[in-house]
Amino acid sequence: MTKLDPRRHPFRDDLAGAALRGLIDAKRFTEGDRRRVSASSLPLRRAPRDEANLDTEVLHGETLVVFDEADGWAWVQLDHDGYVGYVPVEGLGDPGKPATHRIAVLRTYVFPEPDAKVPPIRMLSLNARVTVLDSDGRYARLDGGGFIYTSHLAVIGAHDPDYVKIAERFLGAPYLWGGRTSVGLDCSGLVQLAAAAAGHTLPRDADMQEAEAGEPLDIMAGAGLKRGDLVFWEGHVGIMTSTEDFLHANAFHMAVELEPFAQARQRIQEAGFRVTSARRLAPSR
Repeated sequence: MTKLDPRRHPFRDDLAGAALRGLIDAKRFTEGDRRRVSASSLPLRRAPRDEANLDTEVLHGETLVVFDEADGWAWVQLDHDGYVGYVPVEGLGDPGKPATHRIAVLRTYVFPEPDAKVPPIRMLSLNARVTVLDSDGRYARLDGGGFIYTSHLAVIGAHDPDYVKIAERFLGAPYLWGGRTSVGLDCSGLVQLAAAAAGHTLPRDADMQEAEAGEPLDIMAGAGLKRGDLVFWEGHVGIMTSTEDFLHANAFHMAVELEPFAQARQRIQEAGFRVTSARRLAPSR
């Protein structure tokens, strides 16, 4: 079998995505069925059981391909970053109409009526996707039911010019391995979410981001760091918010923390990890 990363290539001994035909050996290949996340968010786990590791989260309105379903779990590949894993079937729905807007704030509520006093239906997180049918100016009516505050939405394709500013909104959010919302997120989840809001499509994990995000900086040769640069250790990534300060979701503080870069670098080095590289994203368009 060709060596492929199972995080981004759907293959098992018994089944694989049709795109991998000829690259690997599998008993059966399938095109899969396209679905959309109907829950507020879904955990994507490494194995089809609740106690399995959380690899990432899928947000409301994001689309995916389902290759297999069994015992309440779907084996899927996400459209936005290609991640592969298992999600609860109950949180999936038909593809429906294309999304028109994304959530542009950390989190917001969906109400059954255009009235903030009624109990909400659900809460949605930054970059979750919705389909707006119409709006009265203050509230937008959603396909499938519910109303959302219009100013909390951005049209699909409209991006924030400053991804660092987006990332700074998460300051104090709790650390959660595999998390991808302000209720809990990890280092690469913070980077991916903030960058996506500014129009950058980044892979999910820190090692993938280190290999693919933006352009490399030769900091070992003295290249200076500035606001927006990504700094990597083995298995960790954070964002420079200035030439001196550093924002990262981390298990030391168990939160998204802003601290002097020199302080973070020294502490992490004392734990046995040295900076491996830095990368710079292109300006948002």
